[in-house]
Amino acid sequence: MRDLGAGFTYLLKGHHWAARHGKQYGFGLLPGLITLVLYLAALTALALWGEDFVTWATPFADDWSSPWLGLFRGFLTAVLFALALLLSVLTFTAMTLLIGQPFYENLSEKVDRDLSPDGTAPESGLPLWRELWISARDSLRILVRAAVWGVLLFGLGFLPFVGQTAIPVIGFFVTGFFLTEELAAVALQRRGVDLRARLALLRSRKTLVWGFGTPLAVAFLVPFVAVFLMPGAVAGATMMARDLLDEDTGAGPPENEPDTEGKRLWP
Repeated sequence: MRDLGAGFTYLLKGHHWAARHGKQYGFGLLPGLITLVLYLAALTALALWGEDFVTWATPFADDWSSPWLGLFRGFLTAVLFALALLLSVLTFTAMTLLIGQPFYENLSEKVDRDLSPDGTAPESGLPLWRELWISARDSLRILVRAAVWGVLLFGLGFLPFVGQTAIPVIGFFVTGFFLTEELAAVALQRRGVDLRARLALLRSRKTLVWGFGTPLAVAFLVPFVAVFLMPGAVAGATMMARDLLDEDTGAGPPENEPDTEGKRLWP
């Protein structure tokens, strides 16, 4: 329980830092706003022309009698829009981080400098195109993992009682874990920590990660809210990454840091 509270404290500290650095916060809002506009444009286009697309995709139903034709295509249109909305929620953070890589790198480096005794921040030494490629590749891998968990939890959701109570809660915790990985990757990638090692590191402190990511997962259900929370979330994730690597004390890696060789990763 203490780790849950500590994870949430990182989240609060990150937003407090963002509130005290108005310029960094303002720049940090831009990627989320750009992503939100793009997603709203795509969803609006789907709402306007989704029915036409379904009609084009189901020519075999042209001769069906009323009301079955309208019910069938109306149902497919609703399902198509619902899936697009779900995909938007699932990918919003990853897309925002990808678009905002330079913005969030700058913000994360600023946090590192503020917290570092010598006022320096780790640098990856990689060109921007390479960092973007690694970020996009890792985000895709995380999205695949999250999709597998999503399908599993969706299936379990049909279980009586458990599917309507425990499964949604588990879903938020799983989403919180992956969300934290995406946010912490901004700081950890600059330190040369690859995806496998990041997952193992976060897995070793799951309760801490859940305390940070699960409240965000709930809030990020509304993409508009996510826009305003992203800068503080990146700042908080950077602080958490520093402490997970024990950079502030110089005592080396945390005592429960896992051996990533040949070890199963969670999730």
